Amino acid sequence: MPDQTDNAPDTETFAQRVRRSRERKGMTRAHAAARVGKSMEWWKAIESGHLRMPRLPMLMRMADTLDVASLADLTGDDRVTASTYRNAAHPSLQRVKKALTAYTLTIPDTEPPRIEDLTARVRQSWLLWHGIGDHRTHVADVLPGLLTDLQTATRTLDGSPRRRALAALAEVYHLTQLYLSFQPVPELVLLTGDRAMAAAQDADDPRAIAGAAWYMNHVYRDAGEAADARVDLAMRAAELLRRDRGEEDTARWGLLHLAAALSYAKTGRSGPAEHHWDMADDAARALGASYSHPYLIFGRGMVDAYQLTMRVDLVQRGPAVDAAGGLDVSSMPSATRRGFHAIESARAYSLAGEDIAVVHFLKQAETLSPETARYNLFARATVVDLVEAGPAAIRPDARGLARAWDVPA
Repeated sequence: MPDQTDNAPDTETFAQRVRRSRERKGMTRAHAAARVGKSMEWWKAIESGHLRMPRLPMLMRMADTLDVASLADLTGDDRVTASTYRNAAHPSLQRVKKALTAYTLTIPDTEPPRIEDLTARVRQSWLLWHGIGDHRTHVADVLPGLLTDLQTATRTLDGSPRRRALAALAEVYHLTQLYLSFQPVPELVLLTGDRAMAAAQDADDPRAIAGAAWYMNHVYRDAGEAADARVDLAMRAAELLRRDRGEEDTARWGLLHLAAALSYAKTGRSGPAEHHWDMADDAARALGASYSHPYLIFGRGMVDAYQLTMRVDLVQRGPAVDAAGGLDVSSMPSATRRGFHAIESARAYSLAGEDIAVVHFLKQAETLSPETARYNLFARATVVDLVEAGPAAIRPDARGLARAWDVPA
């Protein structure tokens, strides 16, 4: 787990906090500056204290670039965090939190649940997450019961059924982590990632461990953990898989190489990023153009979509725009992911300064998956920026999105 004791002391200045966050990520000033659309000299002036703290839209871009859990990690001021996350907490957050942090101290004197029934409920919950509409709201209705029942099952079942229950519990922790993401509860995101890995290891299931490693990579990135540590976890998990065992192992192997590609791209290391993307691409080719994992969604469409993310994170403006222009995720079996990748297209056009295209893709994301758009930090920061300083022709659309997402703009 990332070290949660490494918090910024109260006496640190904004400049010192920015520098510490950047160095912890292993990111150069030039790469960080390019990610927010500024020069290296501007970023250096921020870190040296020669420039004052920027306004909220740029602060949010910096927080997104540095993957800090809260704006307070940069500003040292919880009031700024509160204004950023105003009404961004999902209405069911406390109910999910209560189920997640509850402990079953006694074993119920009832018949153990059937593992077949539990795994069927887990499959259905993934369909809710990837389905059309308010996916966070839908999955929040089933998470508390699933967490309770699977935790009970791991204590009451034995042998193979117990290992299957542990693997299913790891998946539900993945779902819980996804639900909690982009909400002001970073400590719970860390908790779910750690619990998922522990459940997968207790299940002694290489595929479950691979899935947990994919989601732990997201946790590590959000916590600012160095790219090499994230890649090491992914590659050690990949070694447990055998591609000759069929689609399931191949898909998870490819997914872990995709995790490595994204980790290197975040810190501007294009060579290793492209190498691991090629490995993921090889896995997608082996699986065939029509393959998509039932809930991890790994396949041809996902690999192509994350090439766009990789180009954006590497600040390759031309290739990023080209990737966005050629991307078609209409066949991807997840409205949630289609919405996310629309936002990634907006990021690409933002690098190129094409604000009309940015608004187009943000509106597309809102149509495809409203709760994906509403809780995305880049989307929230960008509409604030466009309302304040965007071209007059798109400000009405930007204000409409800000109202829809309840963003203070």
